[in-house]
Amino acid sequence: MPTVKGPGLFIAQYIDADARLSTLEGIAVWAAGLGFKGLQIPTWRPHIFDLAKAAESQAYCDALLGLLRSHGLELTELTSQRQGHVLALNPAYDLTAGSFAPEAVRADPVARTRWASDQLMLAARASRRLGLKRHVTFSGSLLWPHFYPYPPLPEGLVEAGFRELAARWRPVLDAFDAAGTDVCYELHPTEDLHDGATFERFLEILGGHPRCNILYDPSHLLLQHMDYVGFVDVYRERIRAFHVKDAEFRKSARTGVYGGYRDWPDRAGRFRSTGDGDVDFRAIFSRLAAIGYDGWACLEWECYLKDRYQGAREGAAFIASHIVPVTPAAFDAPMRPKLSDAQVARALGIDRPAT
Repeated sequence: MPTVKGPGLFIAQYIDADARLSTLEGIAVWAAGLGFKGLQIPTWRPHIFDLAKAAESQAYCDALLGLLRSHGLELTELTSQRQGHVLALNPAYDLTAGSFAPEAVRADPVARTRWASDQLMLAARASRRLGLKRHVTFSGSLLWPHFYPYPPLPEGLVEAGFRELAARWRPVLDAFDAAGTDVCYELHPTEDLHDGATFERFLEILGGHPRCNILYDPSHLLLQHMDYVGFVDVYRERIRAFHVKDAEFRKSARTGVYGGYRDWPDRAGRFRSTGDGDVDFRAIFSRLAAIGYDGWACLEWECYLKDRYQGAREGAAFIASHIVPVTPAAFDAPMRPKLSDAQVARALGIDRPAT
């Protein structure tokens, strides 16, 4: 069985954090110095990664891969969470999440959706040129304003929402299929795909599309009080990418899972730097090794308390120490006797002559 790759780093939270990190080469030098082996790169920061150019120019892609290799790094995946989010955006978010799209299309839902779809199509072509087998994204939020409804939702509303979500994603998934790349949805509250049940519903409408897969981030499952370790076994065939991100839940008399509209320090559930929260990563890495997960373990730093630079330093070492190098043979293999069929029968007591 393969061994999990890593440590990788999702660089979105580090881009432009200081002058060193304003170019891809600067980020590469810094990340390699911390012990990271791969970078996961977002596609909405053109001064770091030019998505349109990557979709059209093999020379650009080769140069980017060469730059990373020169610092001992690989490209793990591209990500398009912002574009995926606005591909299917409820009008309730026009003035907030609509800002993820260019100003020219923000106020026009049809043009905004077309822009997001075009971006994802570019991401499929760029992934093919870069030789990437996985891509990370969000599903979008047509239904999220109706989460935990009161009064009960009209019959057919949820079904219609999932049908529309699938209709918008099907051509994108087909484009990634042509590129030989899996689409890995980060199951995330505020997205219509936020747990196993919503993913299954989406997948069923798509007829089990082979490119419809999961980015596994246990922090989002812990904060929903899900069995995030058991999740690995249930969805083992669909887990294709992995964010190493921690979280904690501290039961409160004032607020709960939904956060009470409070800022992060005052919520009951909070993201933490890796190793500082409640996620049992030792169990997770063991389960991923056991199911033969062959992708990357990429640190995603989001913490309300700890400095991001310390989080990166500690995160690289944390991932490296948790990766389970899979043994090529069972520990007791040398003790296994080799028996002939006759000896097996004798061991079972079934070789007695008939009476």
